[in-house]
Amino acid sequence: MKIVVLDGYTLNPGDNPWTELEQLGELTVHERTDPAQVVARALPGQVLLTNKAPVNAQSIADLPSLRYIGVLATGHNIVDGRAAAARGVPVTNVPEYGTRSVAQFVFALLLELCHRVGHHDQAVHQGEWARRGDFSFWDSPLVELAGKTLAVVGFGRIGRRVGELGRAFGMEVLAVDPQRGPPERAGAPPQERAYAAPSYAPFAWASLPEACARADVLSLNCALTAENRNLVNAALLAAMKPSAFLINAARGPLVDEAALAAALNAGALAGAALDVVAEEPIRADNPLLSARNCLLTPHIAWATLEARRRLMHEAAENLRAFLAGGVRNRVN
Repeated sequence: MKIVVLDGYTLNPGDNPWTELEQLGELTVHERTDPAQVVARALPGQVLLTNKAPVNAQSIADLPSLRYIGVLATGHNIVDGRAAAARGVPVTNVPEYGTRSVAQFVFALLLELCHRVGHHDQAVHQGEWARRGDFSFWDSPLVELAGKTLAVVGFGRIGRRVGELGRAFGMEVLAVDPQRGPPERAGAPPQERAYAAPSYAPFAWASLPEACARADVLSLNCALTAENRNLVNAALLAAMKPSAFLINAARGPLVDEAALAAALNAGALAGAALDVVAEEPIRADNPLLSARNCLLTPHIAWATLEARRRLMHEAAENLRAFLAGGVRNRVN
């Protein structure tokens, strides 16, 4: 069995070996693959693994030996699942590997907005503390989370974990999700359930308009769909408190970036922190780069070594199940 990885660098930049996948077949790993290179590189393989390299309907049609596509991520919109299904090719993802890491990062972003730790560290190193002469100084508002309202849009595994952490900080948690079910998929195997949020912190369901009006912090933790693209638009931002923070560690296209930049620059929102943008890597003309009180990180919420090791293991388990005649985490 020939296995081709189209874009393996972010999963294994050198610290996360491919050993488990190497045991399942003849493995070829490309660090990065441009869209125009997908067919040529995938052609020798029966198994194709991708993270962000797109596999569209034409590519699938041009790969006669293709038997299986594994997405090395949770989001799987990078693959045309319908075209693959029409060919009888299963597409799998890894739905449960980064819950704890992503939720932790949401609060890393939020706490940076609350305390501007990096900014104050830089000020100290530049001599500002010594120049001030006081035992303490700060030059941006400091915010305590206890008693504030956290609205979580998308209350699946990650969203529920974010809610639990919010409760641990003493926040009121509002959950926004059209599917109000448990965080685990029905019938999910134990190895998936092991990474789910371990408990159910108190929360209240809310509509999106209600949550936006009440939120001191709005955290986006939902999947990207055709229906929620530009979910955070000018109208939604206008409904939020001027003192509120927006956090996006989900998908960039959930946010109308021009509208968010305008709201930040007008002081209609106190701050935003985003780990994702609509086009990645970020373009030099992205309006968020020059927006006031906007923190940007390079899509790293998922990337702890612990999470990447789980991702590698689960991807191998998905393929192992397929090779044994079964199916695991199929999304098409």
